[in-house]
Amino acid sequence: MGTARRVVVVTGASGGIGRASAVAFGREGDAVALLARGEAGLAGAAAEVEAAGGQALVIPVDVADAQAVDDAAERVERELGPIDVWVNVAFTSVFSRFDEIKPEEYKRVTEVSYLGFVYGTMSALKRMRPRNRGTIVQVGSALAYRGIPLQTAYCGAKHAIQGFNEALRTELLHERSGIKNTMVQMPAVNTPQFSWVLSRLPHQAQPVPPIYQPEVAARGVVYAAAHPERREYWVGGSTAATLIANAIVPGLLDRYLAKTGFKSQQTPDPHDPDQPANLWEPADANRDYGAHGIFDNKSSSRSYQLKASHHHGLVAAVSGALLAGLATTVGTVWRKASR
Repeated sequence: MGTARRVVVVTGASGGIGRASAVAFGREGDAVALLARGEAGLAGAAAEVEAAGGQALVIPVDVADAQAVDDAAERVERELGPIDVWVNVAFTSVFSRFDEIKPEEYKRVTEVSYLGFVYGTMSALKRMRPRNRGTIVQVGSALAYRGIPLQTAYCGAKHAIQGFNEALRTELLHERSGIKNTMVQMPAVNTPQFSWVLSRLPHQAQPVPPIYQPEVAARGVVYAAAHPERREYWVGGSTAATLIANAIVPGLLDRYLAKTGFKSQQTPDPHDPDQPANLWEPADANRDYGAHGIFDNKSSSRSYQLKASHHHGLVAAVSGALLAGLATTVGTVWRKASR
């Protein structure tokens, strides 16, 4: 358990990475404000935070509403105390080819998945600046650097967050501010999104393997919140390999993903037309989905890369393995893209 109680805000806290992160902060003994739309999911998350040893405050809110987010921040400080850590996680998306997404759907994804991060950051900074302390963690993705097919709206939002966060970081550094911001780039994670994001795919959507459990992602978030001096963290060997390969051979990755990206994001099972969609209304308003998605049997609960990134003394020991993995990845991309 942590040595001092912090006040932590987590958006998107009713499921997936947000929920796992909220529980992990609870395990540290922190007071955690849970922001999301789904009341059943929020209630389940609050129970888990308190069972882990933390204090939970549930605040139903749509992060696309800037005033509602600011009102939520005001309530957090009134009921829990000054905000020490703000974690932006909340998102929505559409699994679809670009030409099948409606303009209003694209706008909604952008308002939640990008502007929701902006509004959360604004509300956090508004309260942290007078104290000249605090930490803001943006939960990103390998897709903040590397776009993939069938996720144009999500990739666009994550790219936008990346640029926004870098620009903000330079401003805070210029001011010599005591407030820190960092970003955690995530791999494929077994979250409920694949059962509740609006999908126009013919088959069940799935994360691209290798898949990690949300608790792995949460460990990265909690560590970043405690060590925000670094500009960003990568979670998962697949994230590291993808980002490095994209920096070296982006054109090859374009062709590789054009050939493999459609199939790899779908299971053989047909898409359920009755699957809920959380684009406009929360899928977990009356049902608690938990932190995990439907891919437990395919997901890993550990990441050696994450452990190495938190302990720089281990990096030399694992760098050879990472480079070997990268070489394998590039070789595979080259062969498939050249066919």
